[in-house]
Amino acid sequence: MTPAAARVRPGRERTDTAVVLFTRDLRLHDHPALSAACSSARTVVPLFVVDPSIAGLPVASANRLAFLVESLADLRASLRSRGSDLYVRRGDVVNEVMRVVQLTGASTVMASEDVSRAARGRQEGLERACRRQRCRFELFPGVTVVPPGDVVPAGKDHYAVFTPYWNRWRQVPRRTTAPLPRRIDGPRGLAAGRVPAASALTSGPVSPGRPRGGESVARTRASAFVRRSLAEYGAAHDDMAGDRTSRLSAYLHFGCLSPLELAQRSAEHEPFVRQLCWRDFHTQVLAAFPGLPTRDYRARGRRWRRDGAGLDAWRAGRTGVPIVDAAMRQLLDEGFIHNRARMLAASFLVKELGIDWRVGARHFLDWLVDADVANNSGNWQWIAGTGNDTRPNRRFNLTRQARRHDPAGAYVRRYVPELADIAGAAVHEPWGLPPARRAALAYPDPIGGVPGAARRGMQ
Repeated sequence: MTPAAARVRPGRERTDTAVVLFTRDLRLHDHPALSAACSSARTVVPLFVVDPSIAGLPVASANRLAFLVESLADLRASLRSRGSDLYVRRGDVVNEVMRVVQLTGASTVMASEDVSRAARGRQEGLERACRRQRCRFELFPGVTVVPPGDVVPAGKDHYAVFTPYWNRWRQVPRRTTAPLPRRIDGPRGLAAGRVPAASALTSGPVSPGRPRGGESVARTRASAFVRRSLAEYGAAHDDMAGDRTSRLSAYLHFGCLSPLELAQRSAEHEPFVRQLCWRDFHTQVLAAFPGLPTRDYRARGRRWRRDGAGLDAWRAGRTGVPIVDAAMRQLLDEGFIHNRARMLAASFLVKELGIDWRVGARHFLDWLVDADVANNSGNWQWIAGTGNDTRPNRRFNLTRQARRHDPAGAYVRRYVPELADIAGAAVHEPWGLPPARRAALAYPDPIGGVPGAARRGMQ
């Protein structure tokens, strides 16, 4: 079999050197840009640029930066096993890419296309710089299952409602997964550079229970999930105590896993594939509405409250509502929250406390390893009623939801140890305990009153 580096894709002009810029695609499996470079260039330069401003961006957090560093180290090891290396530079992305182009004499720069404002700015800057350098710049799919522009309604640039998008999305023909390069011939004499330590990028706190980054870990976890849990995902993913979600979201965010490959492996299990579709859905919304992280997608005229004490209690997991506090403490401890718990914690902030969804979204960005601009903003706007939910006044009865999805109270007791001695579902309503026992708890009364007490019709 001919090595991947020597194959030439039909119709693609042969070049001497191509630079492949890694961004949110930190993997070798199903990497269309890398595969194209290996099939069309004699020399391939796998490059990652650490932008010093990343620690100050709203897309960065200590948890994600630590995960990023581990993912880069894993990517470097994988590239070295195939005869190449990961070339790491620090500085402005466009400037550093063009320096590498000049040093190597590259005629092509390849990258995976993304849709956030930062990504678009980077792509436009690279396109202009390559034009000045008389170097070709090419973008490839790989960040989503279906590229945003491939599913559009008649006469519009994107779908505003999920269900019609889902109906079209699942019928769209998929591209073929890109082959894994067997060998990658890197440049000679080019300094590889160091993968930075996370502490060099940020001094922020890191969750002790956060997942470890890298394609190697991602593929092991994905295989275990497909083998052990995928078949029961539809029935079990809302079981908060059982924790039977995939836990693959961080690896999808950083591109340590190919979303297309994962969709193919789970094709017969609609409930899970539907979650991958939600990810694509929010991405195509962001592509059409770049203001999604800061502007209401659908303005509702909502007036938000300023409540510093309430916000501090919510962030710390001290609201007095056990299911909310468990979610927020899981976030601090693991850099992750069970999806059902995310909805309940977000609903409490915007619907019970009346605090602006943007404040909550920012806190999630500060801690979630898997938070990306499209999904974090899209989900928060869905909860707030300013986004793509067709029922903008949707409101959760938190106690009912807790009893339904954590019926034995195990999820709450796991993260709120003050309530560990309260057996069964009673843990969800500590305000209903006998007064003497209630007074002995080192746990606050619910801020804003008992949740849902006057609103029994909520879901």
